[in-house]
Amino acid sequence: MRLSTITNYAYGATVALTLASGAVMLMASSAEEKERAAVEQRAVFDQMTATLEEDTYRLTEQARAYVITGDPSHIIAYRREKAALRSVEQRILHLRDRGASISELAALRQGLHWADALTDEQEAAINAAEKGDRETARTIVFGDEYGRELDRVAAQIGKFQYMLDQRAENTVQQATEAARQWRIMSEIMLGATALLFLCVLYFILKQRILRPVVRLSDVVTRLAAQDYAAVPPDFPQVDEIGDMAQAIRIFRENGLERQRLEQERDADRITRDQLSRMTQRLQGCGSTSDLVEVVRRFAPEIAPGFAGRLYIHDTRRNMMVQACDWLSPRQSGGDFTPAACWALRRGQIHKPAGDLVDIPCEHLTGNAQVRTICIPLTAQGESIGLLYVEQPEDRTADQIGRTEKYLEMLAENIGLALANLRLRDALRQMAMADPLTGLANRRRFDAVFNEQVAHAESALTPLACLMVDIDHFKRFNDAHGHDAGDAVLRAVGGVLDEALREKDCAFRLGGEEFVLLMPGFAQDQAIDRAIQVQQKLQELRVEHRGEELGPITASFGLAVFPDHGRAETLVRTADAALLRAKNQGRNQIVIATVRDAASHSA
Repeated sequence: MRLSTITNYAYGATVALTLASGAVMLMASSAEEKERAAVEQRAVFDQMTATLEEDTYRLTEQARAYVITGDPSHIIAYRREKAALRSVEQRILHLRDRGASISELAALRQGLHWADALTDEQEAAINAAEKGDRETARTIVFGDEYGRELDRVAAQIGKFQYMLDQRAENTVQQATEAARQWRIMSEIMLGATALLFLCVLYFILKQRILRPVVRLSDVVTRLAAQDYAAVPPDFPQVDEIGDMAQAIRIFRENGLERQRLEQERDADRITRDQLSRMTQRLQGCGSTSDLVEVVRRFAPEIAPGFAGRLYIHDTRRNMMVQACDWLSPRQSGGDFTPAACWALRRGQIHKPAGDLVDIPCEHLTGNAQVRTICIPLTAQGESIGLLYVEQPEDRTADQIGRTEKYLEMLAENIGLALANLRLRDALRQMAMADPLTGLANRRRFDAVFNEQVAHAESALTPLACLMVDIDHFKRFNDAHGHDAGDAVLRAVGGVLDEALREKDCAFRLGGEEFVLLMPGFAQDQAIDRAIQVQQKLQELRVEHRGEELGPITASFGLAVFPDHGRAETLVRTADAALLRAKNQGRNQIVIATVRDAASHSA
């Protein structure tokens, strides 16, 4: 039997006794309330009758003061106070509303009639005083008859107060006795209720509660100390103790779940810290290789167990090129076109395997059961890379969902860093390129020349420098305008840019002057290449506004390290050869001599 069933009967009796006791207490309270009401009524009546008596005496005093002094202010005060007086019925109306009896009101009414009679005598005395008969006025208000009438008013009001006192005393005595009797009865009922309640508590505590609670208290103490290894005892009985044990088991399960959530929260905090550290490292990367190394080191820590690859878009080949991988991914190896990945096509994360059917990407190869995630790296709506990861099989759906959020944050940070690097490279390239011809400019030439000189001197490899100057370039500007001259410069720049397969070997130094650096070219090779460039320039035909600009020729000065001196003076030596070519009639190739190198070294 449940504890509630056992105690319901006792509670029923307890409630009945409590209700009866409460009713008795209410009766006692009602008697006390009557007592307080009688006392309050007596105080109110005393105040009201005192006010009536004071009104009579104030009028008397004002009338006597006027008779004695003749001061008109007293007569003004007398008139004002008399005008404020109401009729007898109006003055006793509040007393009747407050509960005064008929006999009490009759006594008070008689006193008020006598008080009104005194006002007639006061008026007579005032009229006599106003006529100058002060003796008569004094006789009226100070005479024995006036005093006796004033005493009768006071005596009648005193009688009214005495009658009130008697009635209030009787009422208070009756109410006090009734309250005492009701209190005794309520105390008896409360005692019986407390005795019954203590008996019920003793039986239940000893037989059904004390022993189980002692066993449960140890478990609760250990659980309060977050020792969730404590296992609550199993009470098979269907009662409140069994419910309590069940509640403790639920509390333990909740505590275990809370510990798990705290561990996940700590893991999330660690992962977020790693993301923050990775973002800081990405911001400090000066090249794509630095970025790839940061990703390769941090990605396995941010997404433990998720193997993956990082692809970067090669714009020249229009291919996604693998930059790095971690934890040995089993699919998506090698390079592929952007159209082979649905994530790059749609610009959204793509998961071909899962609860929903989807199309696998073409770049996936191998085991089709491996769940993959493709996350595009985008910048300003353009796909610049791809983060590819493979889901481990021993993860729950919640763990995978949390890790996917971190992977999206990882992809966003990598994409932003990669976009910044590309923007930096583009700005550097713009700063190093000639805007008209597209060739590298003088600033880029100085940097490349120093690098080639250092390499040639350290490796003892040849380095050729071919200076090129367009013949009679001013003629194009004067005859056809500067737009025509720009067209010639662009055409010549195109020829020089195609002269060598190597990047950053053709430069525009300024005006119509160009230079070709040919690392590894000996003198014979450099002469052959110079002849090829000369022939292509001679064959070049440039049209401007539908008009052919005429033949284009150039003068060439060639110097080779180590044949013509030190590498660092190679440009000056080639420039001296160019000057001799121009002086000898232009449209020719002049090879530097040792004398040219010696003169410039001096």
